Amino acid sequence: MVIDLNADLGEGFGIWRLGDDLALLDIVTSANVACGFHAGDPVTIRRTCAAAVDRGVAIGAQVSYRDLAGFGRREMDVEPEELCAEVLYQLAAVDGIARAMGGRVSYVKPHGALYNRVCRDREQAAAVVDAVADYNPSLPVLTLPGSVVHEVAAAAGVPTVREAFADRAYTAAGTLVSRRAAGAVVHDVETVSARAVRMAKEGLVTSADGAEVPVAARSICVHGDTPDAVALARAVRDRLLEAGVVLQAFA
Repeated sequence: MVIDLNADLGEGFGIWRLGDDLALLDIVTSANVACGFHAGDPVTIRRTCAAAVDRGVAIGAQVSYRDLAGFGRREMDVEPEELCAEVLYQLAAVDGIARAMGGRVSYVKPHGALYNRVCRDREQAAAVVDAVADYNPSLPVLTLPGSVVHEVAAAAGVPTVREAFADRAYTAAGTLVSRRAAGAVVHDVETVSARAVRMAKEGLVTSADGAEVPVAARSICVHGDTPDAVALARAVRDRLLEAGVVLQAFA
């Protein structure tokens, strides 16, 4: 069993710091680097990419709606051409910086509201996929199992990788519980690490209402913006290794 462990990183902005990127980069195998639209700035992107390259961690472009004030978690109606251009802009910027640091962007992961939107909205999913196809159609898009992005990307010749979330609550339909709902983010270390092992070994998670949901995935995410992110990520890594899971980036 081979699993990638990813986290959202580079989410500071200017003098503001969010999360402990360096500590998390010592734990994860892939880093979803904020591209400046929901968080991040040129200096933060450069530092995060350089640190990832130093540690052999794969770099992903975490593209988002243009929503700094809302941290990319507010759903927005953006025309497909505009969304495609904005995703292309973000991807090119982070890849350029990553290459200057000796690495490269090796996958794309939408962030926040855009992530959830493209799981169900074929038009916006196509805009994201078109941007990836225009830039480099060999870059995989990281997304939830069962999302429409898989179909749209397959039609465009863009690969996809399925992802599960160790620290997020699920609905019975296999989607993520809205962050506006109580319990949407799971903070207990033992619970999160046990969920990760079950996701990796059995491809299952228990939803918020008790249903067993299939979540077979190649990559497992632990968010980097929670206060206990480092402890959670370290516990997930340790428990996966104890369970005989090999941790390796997918790209």
